[in-house]
Amino acid sequence: MTVIIVEDEKPAAEKLVKALAAFDPSIQVAAILATIKETVSWLHQNPVPELIFMDIELTDGLSFRIFEKVSISCPVVFVTAYDEYWQEAFEHNSIDYLLKPVKQEKLEAAMKKHDKVKQYFAANYQNLVNWPTTNPAGSYKKRFLVKRGTDYQSIRTEDIAYFYAAHKLVCLVDAKGQKFILDQSLSDIESQLDPALFYRVNRKYLLNMSAIKRIKSYPKSKLLLEVEPPLHEEVIISQENVSAFKSWMGQ
Repeated sequence: MTVIIVEDEKPAAEKLVKALAAFDPSIQVAAILATIKETVSWLHQNPVPELIFMDIELTDGLSFRIFEKVSISCPVVFVTAYDEYWQEAFEHNSIDYLLKPVKQEKLEAAMKKHDKVKQYFAANYQNLVNWPTTNPAGSYKKRFLVKRGTDYQSIRTEDIAYFYAAHKLVCLVDAKGQKFILDQSLSDIESQLDPALFYRVNRKYLLNMSAIKRIKSYPKSKLLLEVEPPLHEEVIISQENVSAFKSWMGQ
């Protein structure tokens, strides 16, 4: 089994390597990576490991940014000293969330969970961990049922301008600028939509192509999007995502 460790504290990384070896000496740690930049580069240049152990607060930002820059199709065990990120962690391929200092029994429980999940879904494992991209043609969501006051309203997917996450809530905004609160995560919603029509530009925004009215150059090779209905903040495409975004817009 091949794993990588994303951890910026050397003692913590070394302790994790020893704990993995104690659980199963055959586990191969292919890399120990300390930053977002280093991890993205490694994942672009190497085969996807079977499992990633990932700290959350790295020296160059939260490791969730890695998922914005590169597609990760394997499960992730998040290892952190903080408990406030657990909900967001489970939107990013997480199968477990371990708090530092990691106890050997907790690590072994996470590894056994990974083995059970892999065995159970052996025939369809990649579909499980890469769910947002495996929706069969024609099965994408056509309507969203939303609540306004005591009434319910059905909104056609093509009439939705964008979705955004803020303050642990996810909102749907239609082409008329009407806003509705949903009880699903942005990742769950993304998995139900046609990727030819909707694009996750960053952690916060999931846009309908028809809502993008203008694309402007931005410093450091980034892009600035102007959308309709307008937003109160800038929507930026990072330098690492520019190529993928252009390919999506030009498909």
